[in-house]
Formats: sequence, structure tokens, C-alpha cells
Amino acid sequence: MDNTSILDQIIDNQKAEEVAKLNAVELINNLFSELTDRERDVLIRRYGLHGGGKETLESIGNAHKLTRERIRQIETSSVKKLQQLKNLEAYIETLKKVIYQLLEEHGGLMEKEYLLDLLVGYSLNGLSRKQDLETVHKNYLNFMITKLLHQEFEELLGSKYFKNSYKLKFQEIDHLEEILEELLTLIQTAKRIHTTEEIIKLINDMSASEKHRSKVDISGSLDIARILNTDLFDENAGLINNNKVLFSLLKAAKRIEQNKFGHWGMHTWREIKPKTINDKIYLVLKNHSKPVHFAEIASLINKINFDNKKANAATVHNELILDEKYVLVGRGLYGLKEWGYKDGTVSDVIEEILKREEKPMSRDEIIDSVLEKRMVKKATIILALMNKDKFGKAEGKYTVNMN
Repeated sequence: MDNTSILDQIIDNQKAEEVAKLNAVELINNLFSELTDRERDVLIRRYGLHGGGKETLESIGNAHKLTRERIRQIETSSVKKLQQLKNLEAYIETLKKVIYQLLEEHGGLMEKEYLLDLLVGYSLNGLSRKQDLETVHKNYLNFMITKLLHQEFEELLGSKYFKNSYKLKFQEIDHLEEILEELLTLIQTAKRIHTTEEIIKLINDMSASEKHRSKVDISGSLDIARILNTDLFDENAGLINNNKVLFSLLKAAKRIEQNKFGHWGMHTWREIKPKTINDKIYLVLKNHSKPVHFAEIASLINKINFDNKKANAATVHNELILDEKYVLVGRGLYGLKEWGYKDGTVSDVIEEILKREEKPMSRDEIIDSVLEKRMVKKATIILALMNKDKFGKAEGKYTVNMN
């Protein structure tokens, strides 16, 4: 039975309406209507609000035929002009309410980039999540938060535990630090990566979480999971929406990171932050869960964009050839040895299978077993079985000839 009161439902609907109104482009355009053309252009260029990168004082000065010092003065005075607008509150009221709600539902603390990512998602509100469009909205929102809402929220910088974050003023975070201390110990002891489901369960089962249960279990109405999904993995919407405080803690933790495939671990681990081309190959194969052609592996590495370093097929192929943890299982196709794939010719694989089973096997049984380890045509396996020097056949079943 739903115990939500009518008043709670009305409040939730009002909050949803506030989120739906969040449009960073419209907010900036309305605000900047209070500026002169030159003031507007200086701020747009200086803070990357035109979709390109942030421009230097010198490049903006060249465009306006002014000194860099004069551009700096225009930038400073323009920001101050916006901060002193009598109707500023009316311009930024929606954004302020949405940020307050997000912070409240996340336990009062959110890592800066995570907060901006969510705000961008709400600002785009169903529009295509193209990188250039997201960058524009993020720059708009970052400008408004840092320049116009800087006194509304407390910025957490230089923390031992957390990345640069925003928090509600006077918000206590000792309990979050205590939970994080226990979590770090458990992750380091486990020495393995975790899915979001696994790590949230791990946190929920901890003694520190139980101790601070009332501060961890905070109900909320905002749907955030749909905004976090990527082309590589989907987050568990219900789980995250019901554990916003814990998920926010993970996002803000200084020594914990989530890799490109949604797995969590220590930020120094190679499965979280791959350092070499070999690390990237391993991660791509492991998360693809099936053999991949070396050229496609290179293409996937570039698409995922681990660190803006491009991979080429020849380099990837060399790594695959030289490292024993990769196995050639077909023409140009490589898999992981940990999946059970074997090196050697098809005849070698058949011999290994027959010796392991320690009994004669039918042709179909051998074909099925080989195909679990190598991606070859059935005809190739049948041809290999015709090697009478290596395999014997009696009553329709094959054995290894003993020399």
C-alpha cells in the first residue's frame, strides 16, 4: 500500500515542475540580456559559453582591439553587474531550488562534476546527449553556480576524503567520512572491482552505515539514474534512486573511481584507470565477454576514449601476440586465456580435450568442445580429426594415438 500523503504528492509534483523548468540556455540568455553586447561577448568567450573552449584574455582582446588588462576589467565588472541585479533572484530561482533539492536528496554533499552532470541532464531534458551540447550546458551551469550562486552553497576544497564538491551550508559530513573509511578498507581487502549493485550492498551491510542509518536512508522524488546511463552500460535505476546518498558518496570519494564499464575500485587500479594499451585491450575484451578482432579492439579503445590517446590496429595486434593472457581463437580474433581458450593448432586443442576427458569421444562431442575454445569452422575440426597419425577411431569415437 502506498503511504504517500496527498501533501507529499503535491510537493513531489512541484519539485518535478521545478526540474522541468531548468533550461541553462534560457537562463543565460535572459541574464545576459542585462549586459551590453561587448560585455556579453567577453563573458561568452571567457567562459566557453559559445560551445568552443574558454578563450584567453589576449585572444579576446585581439578580437575587440583592446588590451588583455582591459578585457579582464570588463570581465570582472560584467560579473559584478550580474551579481548586483535587483531581479537576480528571479533569474536563478529555479536553478537554486533544483540544486538545493539535489543536495538534500544526496545527503548534503555532491562532487562538483557529478552535480553538473545531473544538472546538464535535466537542462537537456530529453534532448540528444551529444558531447558538444552537453559541454555548452555544463559551461552555462558552471558559470551560474560559481559566479552567481557562490554564496548559496559551500564549496568543499582540499578534503582528505572527497574530491572538489558542493555541500549544503553547515552540513555535517563526519558520518560520511566514517562510512568511507570502512569502505576503503573493505575494497582494498577484497582486491577486486565491484558492480554498482555489489558495492552499494557492501556499503549497506557495513557497521558504519548501520550506525548512521537515519542519515543514509533519505527519501527523494528526483529520478537520476536515467541521466547517468552511457553507451557502454546502464545503471540500475531503482537501486540508485533508492540509495542516492551512497551513490553520491562513491562519486565524491577521492580514492574510489568508476571505470568506463560501470565497475568500482581503487582509483590506482589498472582495471579502473588503465595506464597502457595492454590494460585497455584487457578491459575491452573482458567487458565484451567474447572474442574480438584486433582491428575492432583498436576501434573500441578509441570509441571509449579512456585518456584521449589513440590506438592503432598494428600496435594492438603486437600486444595481443606478445602477451600470453590473450589467445588467437580465429582469423584475427582474440579472446582471454582466463575464458578457457587454448593456444596451439586445432589438432592440439582436440588432443588436449581427449586427454582431459580420458575417454573416447564422438565427432559431435569433439566439435562442441573445440568450439568452446576456438572460433573455427566445423570443417576445420573434421579435417584435423582425419589425421590418422594423431587420432584413432573405433566404433564411431575418437582417441589420441599413443606414440
